[in-house]
Amino acid sequence: MANRDHPVCWTEIPVTDLSAAQAFYSKVFGFEFFTDDTGPNPVAMIRTKDDNGVAGHLYPGKPAPDGAGPTVHFVVESTLEDAITRCTDAGGTVLSPAITIPPGRFAYALDLDGNSIGLFEPAGA
Repeated sequence: MANRDHPVCWTEIPVTDLSAAQAFYSKVFGFEFFTDDTGPNPVAMIRTKDDNGVAGHLYPGKPAPDGAGPTVHFVVESTLEDAITRCTDAGGTVLSPAITIPPGRFAYALDLDGNSIGLFEPAGA
């Protein structure tokens, strides 16, 4: 049965270099990964704190051109400004200044493959 309180159940992000993408997402968001080789392609699973949460994976694939695909927003560690710096230092491209909304603040960015990502700092964090 679908959970309408949390309708997103999984995210898959296509990348051209699985190792480079893992390094990027680890640096920007502090993610840890484990490799799952049970499918047709190896995937880098984003490890959740309890190994039971909703997350996703990176997989060898073809990203949408120029950030034209959907945007996946990830909660950042520390401040949004620190995450913007980490993103740029890791080779990503930040596309917007900080945008404030009731739940917090975020900025749009592109990862190494041009996938659209959001750097999100929850309010009160």
